[in-house]
Amino acid sequence: MVNFVLIIFCICAGMLFKHFKLIPENAYKSINIWVLYIALPAVSFKYIPQITWSTQLLFPVISPIIVFAGSWLFMEIYCRYKGYSQRSRSTLELSAAYSNTSFIGFPLIIAYYGEQNLSIAIICDQVNFMLLATAGIICAIKGDRSNKEGIKTTALIKRLLTFPPFIACVAALILSQLANISISEPFFDKIAATVGPLALFSVGLQLQFKGLKQEISQISVTLLYKLILAPLLVLLAALCLGIHGDIARVSIMEAAMPTLITASMVVQQFRLNTKLINLVIGLGIILSLLTTAMWSYIIAFFI
Repeated sequence: MVNFVLIIFCICAGMLFKHFKLIPENAYKSINIWVLYIALPAVSFKYIPQITWSTQLLFPVISPIIVFAGSWLFMEIYCRYKGYSQRSRSTLELSAAYSNTSFIGFPLIIAYYGEQNLSIAIICDQVNFMLLATAGIICAIKGDRSNKEGIKTTALIKRLLTFPPFIACVAALILSQLANISISEPFFDKIAATVGPLALFSVGLQLQFKGLKQEISQISVTLLYKLILAPLLVLLAALCLGIHGDIARVSIMEAAMPTLITASMVVQQFRLNTKLINLVIGLGIILSLLTTAMWSYIIAFFI
């Protein structure tokens, strides 16, 4: 129960600080630097060495790919039916394909399934980012009307290899095989504990709901896929593959998370519909507190 109170408290605190202008307008960027460069890498070093690897751990790798592929197909059909431009399609794909597996996902996974299962969530998170850094950038470039240079493979690889949580994930995997790093666990434990409160506070600072009525049709369709259909696809995959236990539960719940905030940065960078994705993110975070509760009951019934 305390974890849910923490989630609501931190998000509301961010919204109130923003509303009463008690914090600089772009303060969330500084908070995000701590989370991305220090706290999330600490999570990798704390939990990855504890993972007991098995073939079933391929499922947290596959589940973000299922969400991505389903989004591509869903938005392909929807955008063709509506006659939307490539710019709109790219925005909708970026809004639906990538889950907030860390900023929102980690605190909710702790709340529902316990801190010990963050190691599974980390796998989902790293694959999710790899997809955004490659397929997501390609999608954004396609929708960027001003882009005349095409897709540069070197830029995609550089973006992936210089992302701090990815570097930490690889380093933790290698070091845990070469040496016993358990002595450092208390240190990483303290740093990793800052992920939830700071990430949620940052989310609260960034929530926006202006212009909701004008974009309600696209927002509704995007949230339908992101909060309902995406976890349903992963649930069906788990049942078909015979995946059970915490691996299935965490993978499905991570798929049920709202849109990744980093996706909005990609949308902004490539001059897509920033207003739309910010509304999807803001409304999705609020609704996800209800839909993830619904999914916890569905998961408990089937898994």
